[in-house]
Amino acid sequence: MGRALAKRLGWKFVDTDHEIVARTGVSIPTIFEIEGEDGFRRRETQVLSELAELQNVVLATGGGIVLAAENRECLRNNGLVVYLDVAPRQLYERTRHDKNRPLLQVENPLARLEELYAQREPLYREIADIVIDGNRCNAQLSVHIMLKELEKRCNH
Repeated sequence: MGRALAKRLGWKFVDTDHEIVARTGVSIPTIFEIEGEDGFRRRETQVLSELAELQNVVLATGGGIVLAAENRECLRNNGLVVYLDVAPRQLYERTRHDKNRPLLQVENPLARLEELYAQREPLYREIADIVIDGNRCNAQLSVHIMLKELEKRCNH
């Protein structure tokens, strides 16, 4: 969705996770293996603080980026935050075969997703300018809603 939104706006698209991989030259699971989640989160904060300075960019973030208060502050102060709210069951269906998600490499990934959702969902709502129900909207409709919201906000 981020790519599609950026294309429609004529802006650049950047994904924080992809940027971390590009900068380190290793996969996210490798970073977790060597540095742990704390090491990954430090890298995530660094990348976010740099990317938030850019203009005309659609920035996609990893789900855990909201855990650090400093990241929430950075997101809140540097653009429009869109929270795509998707239920854990649907997230499970989308991610169950993805081996690049270290936090889900557990015996019961659905239970883990439910825990992560309970922890992160209030933090996303705290900083979101726009909340989109990802359970009811497909990617095309979500991008349409984002564009309409951006248009409304830019015309005020």
